[in-house]
Amino acid sequence: MLYAAYGSNLDPARMGERCPHSPLRETGWLDGWRLTFGGEERGWDGALGTVVEACGSQVFVAIYDVTDEDAATLDAWEGVDIELFRKTRVRVHTLAGQDSAWLYVLDDYEGGLPSASHLGVLADAAEAAGAPDDYVADLRARPCRSIGH
Repeated sequence: MLYAAYGSNLDPARMGERCPHSPLRETGWLDGWRLTFGGEERGWDGALGTVVEACGSQVFVAIYDVTDEDAATLDAWEGVDIELFRKTRVRVHTLAGQDSAWLYVLDDYEGGLPSASHLGVLADAAEAAGAPDDYVADLRARPCRSIGH
């Protein structure tokens, strides 16, 4: 099964810890999707990262070849059992062509601000996966939740 990671799981080291049997296959783009945030009241320190369909937008992803065992581990990490996130199928564009993969989307409304620490984790993960500099810079420049709010 191919999994398209767009958040903290972009980081190959993090995925290696969470899913040791699931190697990084390649990176690519979700065309027609954008990274956004939602479920602020469900997050621990602000809104949670997710993706939504949006014409003209792109999201950088890392594609992992995930085993069934590791998929179950990821489901637990992502809160599938508590209906925090759900899986959906997407088409990922890579240098080799297109692949069908699944990813997690937040099962909540869009809106709210992420914490600065959450944005930092996402930007660091994108950088570790080889995202273009402008993509990483855009992540680091996004508005975030003020401390104590």
